[in-house]
Amino acid sequence: MEQTEAFSQDRPIRVFLLDDHEVVRRGVHDLLDAEDDIVVAGEAGTVDHALARGPALRPDVAVLDVRLPDGDGITVCRELRSRMPGLACLMLTSFDDDDALLDAIMAGAAGYVLKQIKGSDLVSAIRTVASGQSMLDPATTTRLMTSLRGDGEDAGPGDERLADLSPRERDILALIGDGLTNRQIGKSLFLSEKTVKNHISRLLAKLGVERRIQAAVLATQAGRGTAEPGPPAGEPGGRREQSGRRG
Repeated sequence: MEQTEAFSQDRPIRVFLLDDHEVVRRGVHDLLDAEDDIVVAGEAGTVDHALARGPALRPDVAVLDVRLPDGDGITVCRELRSRMPGLACLMLTSFDDDDALLDAIMAGAAGYVLKQIKGSDLVSAIRTVASGQSMLDPATTTRLMTSLRGDGEDAGPGDERLADLSPRERDILALIGDGLTNRQIGKSLFLSEKTVKNHISRLLAKLGVERRIQAAVLATQAGRGTAEPGPPAGEPGGRREQSGRRG
């Protein structure tokens, strides 16, 4: 367990804001500026801007809008945490969306709050996630994951779909199930991020699912043991492929 840092006026919580509405950013910025133990380290209005600026600012907490014109805050959460594992991400959204909440859980978010939240409650939420605690209700998380697993079972026999995957696709699926980002998967398997994205697109099509989290649930259901079956040793794509990687 990482030791949580004690924040104070001398060592305030550094917050990074991502929202495409300037009025929202300004309002949250002003709200946080009034707190002695919180400082806004920076802000962004787009995914690209957030990924470019965020890591350099070394925030303790990122408050991220879920829906953005050029992408989504959940992707930003996943990418920022791959570069800053200690970052606590608090997702801010206008919609009570189970799918978005599940995606946030899989991306490693520490909290998920609606924009209708009171200012004082948002400040409390930021302090909570900065201290290493979660704002995600365990009962709600369990209910949603159980529901999604049920949907996956209704979709068809998972074993048959997994058997259609190549050894490389099964390796990637297992890492998706572990919550790794495309960048982390690429580093683990010595593949470019673009190659990983291409593999994921193909495996999603083979599994008959549209979203990464659905594939992650299938991977969790199957367990690591499911990644063992594959084509005979003489066929291309087995462990021999891994040993022949060049990076």
